[in-house]
Amino acid sequence: MLSRLTVSDFRNHEDALIVPAHPFVVLTGENGAGKTNVLEAISLLAPGRGLRGAALRDMARQGGSGGFGIAAQVDDVTIGTGTLPGAPDRRTVRIGGSPSAATALAERLSVLWLTPAMDRLFAESPGGRRRFLDRLTLALHPGHATHSTRYEAAMRSRNSLLADARAPDPAWLSALESQMEVHGTALTEARTDTVAALAQTLLTQPDGPFARPLLTLEGWSGNDVPLSDQLREGRRRDAAAGRTLTGPHRTDLLVIHAAKDQPAALCSTGEQKALLLSIILAHAALVSDRAGHPPVLLLDEVAAHLDPSRRLALFDRLAATGGQVWMTGTESALFEGLPDATRLHVEAGHIARV
Repeated sequence: MLSRLTVSDFRNHEDALIVPAHPFVVLTGENGAGKTNVLEAISLLAPGRGLRGAALRDMARQGGSGGFGIAAQVDDVTIGTGTLPGAPDRRTVRIGGSPSAATALAERLSVLWLTPAMDRLFAESPGGRRRFLDRLTLALHPGHATHSTRYEAAMRSRNSLLADARAPDPAWLSALESQMEVHGTALTEARTDTVAALAQTLLTQPDGPFARPLLTLEGWSGNDVPLSDQLREGRRRDAAAGRTLTGPHRTDLLVIHAAKDQPAALCSTGEQKALLLSIILAHAALVSDRAGHPPVLLLDEVAAHLDPSRRLALFDRLAATGGQVWMTGTESALFEGLPDATRLHVEAGHIARV
């Protein structure tokens, strides 16, 4: 839980300080005021590129120093990230005042988000669902980010070697393929554990107005043949394709609407959002049970398209997680019936307590 958040020269926020007094933090204001920017800042206190997946140089405030800073007090430790003027593409991370790798953030804070851009997650490319799955997995397996980074680095190096017109060094290829096997196996095991545990948790969640999903992994998920052997056998094919066609980067998350026995991709937009909400609520319960503390939830415009009864049901379920929840909306009326909350109004990058 964040007890203090400071943001400097980030997006349209020159200098902001938020000290939440309640588990719920509500930010209201017109479109473009900077509400989502606050959520994005928090999302960067976890490994990865944040809830927008934007380039670092695009996050620095126009007319600012050229860099940005984000810091938060989490329990008794200050964590922070940002960029320095003159190095807009180089991210720095500090934990307890000491330089650290971005992957280490996962050991201090679990963050999960839902944004309007994710409403069609199940109908779009597998890549988005894989990133969503990895965010779920990271909260349960903090080392997942390190394995992902190293797997991707080894795969990029292998692809470059295979694309070289000269015959690549077989020993070098084998070394890279061995690295991919080590980290790829860890990725697969962590994802499999997360999906199995989440599927079991979903069965125990209370019935309500949100659709109940069934989760499975599809695509590549490992088999009896070691990944390094599969990669070695597929070198000529991968060279012709210009990419690696075997491995955990080809895994997909399959979601089924249980009551309708229908793939999420074929459900309505409203049903897909309800399925996402169910997954996130169950995940919060799972993380709380396993890690002893729930994740921080960032919900952007989550109440805008829910009727009053569903909004109240959502607020009740969120309160039951026992965690910190940051929500945005254009109107304060969307949050009527919400328990005690830190209510903030955002206007042109300025934040004021309501």
